Amino acid sequence: MAQIQAKPGIPAARIARQAPSAPSLARPTPQSNPDPSLNGVEMTGAQAIIRALECAGATEVFGLPGGAILPTYDPLMDSQKLRHILVRHEQGAGHAAQGYAHATGKVGVCIATSGPGATNLVTPIADANMDSIPMVAITGQVGAAMIGTDAFQEADIVGITAPITKHNVLVTDPAEIPRAIAEAFYIASHGRPGPVLVDIAKSAQQAKTTFQWPGRIELPGFNAGVRPHQKTVQEAARLLATARRPVLYVGGGVIRSGAAAGLRKLTDLSGAAVVTTLMARGALPDSHPQHLGMPGMHGTVPAVAALQKADLIVALGARFDDRVTGNLDSFAPHATIVHADVDPAEIGKNRAVDVPIVGDLKEVFEALVPALAEEHAQHGKPDLEAWWAQLDDWRTTYALGYTPTKDGLSSPQHVIQRLGELNDPETTIYTAGVGQHQMWASQFIKYERPNTWINSGGLGTMGFSVPAAMGAQVGVPDQTVWAIDGDGCFQMTNQELVTCAINEIPIKVALINNSSLGMVRQWQTLFYEGRYSNTDLHTGHGTRRVPDFVKLAEAMGCVGLRCESDADVDATIKRANEIDDQPVVVDFTVSRDAMVWPMVAAGTSNDEIQYAQGIAPKWDRED
Repeated sequence: MAQIQAKPGIPAARIARQAPSAPSLARPTPQSNPDPSLNGVEMTGAQAIIRALECAGATEVFGLPGGAILPTYDPLMDSQKLRHILVRHEQGAGHAAQGYAHATGKVGVCIATSGPGATNLVTPIADANMDSIPMVAITGQVGAAMIGTDAFQEADIVGITAPITKHNVLVTDPAEIPRAIAEAFYIASHGRPGPVLVDIAKSAQQAKTTFQWPGRIELPGFNAGVRPHQKTVQEAARLLATARRPVLYVGGGVIRSGAAAGLRKLTDLSGAAVVTTLMARGALPDSHPQHLGMPGMHGTVPAVAALQKADLIVALGARFDDRVTGNLDSFAPHATIVHADVDPAEIGKNRAVDVPIVGDLKEVFEALVPALAEEHAQHGKPDLEAWWAQLDDWRTTYALGYTPTKDGLSSPQHVIQRLGELNDPETTIYTAGVGQHQMWASQFIKYERPNTWINSGGLGTMGFSVPAAMGAQVGVPDQTVWAIDGDGCFQMTNQELVTCAINEIPIKVALINNSSLGMVRQWQTLFYEGRYSNTDLHTGHGTRRVPDFVKLAEAMGCVGLRCESDADVDATIKRANEIDDQPVVVDFTVSRDAMVWPMVAAGTSNDEIQYAQGIAPKWDRED
């Protein structure tokens, strides 16, 4: 067989893709130095930063240099182990690190300078904190003697990010750099994952030190995860074995812990209905017969109804978010609650819990599956026939769908559904911005494995999609990465397409262009009597296109395509998939009047879900 020759920066594996196994969270445990010869070597603090990142296992770094971090960029140039990707905005570096972490399971790394460089990382840090993404942010700080003097480009980034990081630290002594970075990687990836910030004074980067990688990490009081208590696991198994209307409520924690295989075993054994939140799409294949889809504000009717009618809810790595529960007082009124999570602070925070299980979900499943099998062996399996008859009736009656547009433009749901159908679910990753396109992407694409759906869930960050896709593509270069974005989100961070073009990162962008801030416009339609205050973006309807996204894409070194009718959707997607050596932006001009359904209005009960505008499901009320 002839050897495949790939273009520089594009692996040959891209030409013949194979379905990868789902990544699990890579948890570095620096008990020994990967390069013991470094210990005792004199170097600058800046050199120590680069060596420490290498020792921690980093291979890709997203960043943008500036004065306070400049000493570190000099030895970075000589590193044989770190690939640095120069972004066009620090927010892009942070979101790229998130996308990289989500796609690979490894810790994402971003670098910025002091002051505005560091504060531009605040949004991705907050985003990573809300969605439990393992990320380490390295920022430069003014010299130690100048801290607190309002020096040029000084900002107290440690104080600013204290509420939105898992841990942060200011380093002014160069000798502390290796340990600070080792601990940052450990904290970011152990227990509940999250972002860690290491702020390093310029004076510490310039000073000489002797490198010493820590022999072991000891952090008194840090919860790195405990084994689940067998007593609570056994009680959860008893409840699952005796419930008549059980639901497994699956959150993003299952993805973060790499526990999808355990979830599959529990699902098959229990016979329970399963709902996967926005952050857990793909944790259980959509094709699984027990999967009811996504719950919550824009979830499926069967998923929302199942939670409301359940007599037992087993929450797995979920946090009873308001977008899932609706009005908390009326959420799942008949259900006993089992809540398993690695973070004890989440258990009972929003909803009272009957059986708490603290532990990594991999270990929870390892204990719960055999415990449930024992209960079945002793007492038999529960009779769930009536429950599934009701669930199947809801699935048939209230299946996801959409109505044809009235303005003759493409339906955004159709575009996104065909995008999912024309790409291999085993080798395609989707990222999304925030808004209508995000909800349609979660509804109309079928996710068959974990880590193939990447979005901003908790914080809801517009502009997330393109840089996150960039990071995901860097992490898994042998897979296709589609960024599904809205015309509003896209205009916030599209400059990272320049980064992609220059670095041969061939992401594809499906721009769902309704010439509006779509979700805001939907709320204005429903709740503000159609008064469309400041939601028209002028990007696709009428005689003007400002900007013209095809020309913009071409100006940034990408291929620009446009699709304006349903008849051209398939051919346009296929054309984009054929382009393998540079980024592609497809401007799908769609109807601005399309809305996301089903919907539970904010602050209302899940019982008030609307299947479509003015259409409410008929519940079988129970005493």
